[in-house]
Amino acid sequence: MVRRSRLEIYFDLLKVVENGVTKPTRIMYKTNLSWKTLHEILSVLVSKKFVLERRMGNSRRYHITDKGHNALAYHRKSLEGLVANKLWARV
Repeated sequence: MVRRSRLEIYFDLLKVVENGVTKPTRIMYKTNLSWKTLHEILSVLVSKKFVLERRMGNSRRYHITDKGHNALAYHRKSLEGLVANKLWARV
């Protein structure tokens, strides 16, 4: 079993939120994270303004920001370059 890096987890979470999953429990299931790890990652992404946290009474919803969209676009573009050049096969 291959473990994901912290960076991969950040991008996985951004992708899930970008796809419209906004509730913390649903995000946790989609990203396959523990509750504690999810909150650690979300707090970093919120503090760095990649994700926006909206409180509705006792519940919270998370939405990706423009900065988060830009980071995902850059990440996807860099992966396309790796696949196109087949650099990933050498690693």
